[in-house]
Amino acid sequence: MLFYLTTLNLARFLQEDAPDLGENPDRQTVAAVDAWKHSDFLCKNYILNGLDNALYNVYSPMVNAKALWESLERKYKTEDAGSKKFVVGKFLDFKMVDSKTVISQVQEFQLILHDIHAEGMVLGESFQVAALIEKLPPTWKDFKNYLKHKRKEMKLEDLIVRLRIEEDNRKSEKKAGNYHQEAKANVVEQELCAIVLVRRVCKFGVLLFPDVLPVYPERLFVRRPLAPLRDE
Repeated sequence: MLFYLTTLNLARFLQEDAPDLGENPDRQTVAAVDAWKHSDFLCKNYILNGLDNALYNVYSPMVNAKALWESLERKYKTEDAGSKKFVVGKFLDFKMVDSKTVISQVQEFQLILHDIHAEGMVLGESFQVAALIEKLPPTWKDFKNYLKHKRKEMKLEDLIVRLRIEEDNRKSEKKAGNYHQEAKANVVEQELCAIVLVRRVCKFGVLLFPDVLPVYPERLFVRRPLAPLRDE
């Protein structure tokens, strides 16, 4: 809006008060005051025209362009300061958790950084890298310490690539661990089945399988061919 008013040669009315006619104004003074009031009227209404209808009703009673402009500045500069504090608060409170993927949380962190830059606050890349490392989740403690003790400085983009690779490696290791755990569970289940079978053989072998000798739960040895069952 300020640029637009400048192109119309009306920006000065944002800072000027209405001229005083005095006690006995001459015709030239009256004409100058009328010209000023006309230009101020244009400036004020250009500003009002750029407002929402609800705001127009609030600010239209302002006596001149200067009063209107100062009122708008007080309102929105205060809101702008509050917005900056809110964004900074989000940055300070942000902490990664183990229940989400690290890369998805890195994207959230980048959005906060974007909001900070949009508010006119500048954070050096080294600071951004250090902050991102510090905000890694608890299970990444060892990797965090590894990154913190690296002497060579990294760019933010390089750090994100490292985090992505590390997360992919962790996923692969977790899948491999689950596979081995399932295989081990299957072996245990087979052993339990064998134990149950041997116990049944031991219990009923005298009547049904007299020639079966249980040696180890996983193996059954037969000494000679089974004798046919005898009818009582």
